[in-house]
Amino acid sequence: MRPVCPPTAMKSEIACNQCPLRALPAFASVTPEQRDFIQGMKVRERSVPAQAPVLRQGDKRSELYTLLTGWAFRYQTLADGRRQILNFLLPGDFIGLQGNLLDVERTGVEALTDVTLCVFPGDALWPLFRAHPELGFDVTWLCAHEKLLVDDNLVSVGRRSALERVAMLLIHLFKRVRALGLADGDSVPFPLTQHHVADALGLSLVHTNRTLRRLHAMKMLHLERGRLTLGALASLQSLADYEARELEDRPLI
Repeated sequence: MRPVCPPTAMKSEIACNQCPLRALPAFASVTPEQRDFIQGMKVRERSVPAQAPVLRQGDKRSELYTLLTGWAFRYQTLADGRRQILNFLLPGDFIGLQGNLLDVERTGVEALTDVTLCVFPGDALWPLFRAHPELGFDVTWLCAHEKLLVDDNLVSVGRRSALERVAMLLIHLFKRVRALGLADGDSVPFPLTQHHVADALGLSLVHTNRTLRRLHAMKMLHLERGRLTLGALASLQSLADYEARELEDRPLI
């Protein structure tokens, strides 16, 4: 098991009024008072290298984080080392709420790429709810939205075929990354390995490889050098029985 990476302060932190995420149409605007309150809660920024833990399963109550840059994933590991990836985390996602409410982290979070995190104290939630109920609702929305993503993945693992599972995951990630303004036409960054896909979808590595090759042969996707290209998004959505959802105007803490 890897040791927890100690908090690392960034040399030049980004102020909330200069946050590049807030300029994106994917995120809802906040009032100057709300933004200043969030800035007042923020204690520092933390960098975590790829493959290092952000939170470890079983940790006691910890700090809260907003993912500023990079990719991470939330997972749970069984006693024999088998891992289930529950959700992939992208910039703007809120991390650590579960551990603060339950006093212990039931799941872990690992950096998929190098990440930067905005750090808030674990006891910041109640002052936030009291001073700005609208921001408290935003935290609740973020929690409900992540549960929705996990629910979608549960339906995929329980009822969809391997082809449908992979298609659903790729559509979700493609649309989430595109909403962050990181798409280049039909292509987006894609740092996942086949191991990550297999652990997220309950498939063997061999089955995952075969499924990806089959989708490639159907000309629905192309994976190369850390980029995902979807050449037939409508067809892929039909294959996965994907229910389109708007991803704009989501909260950002």
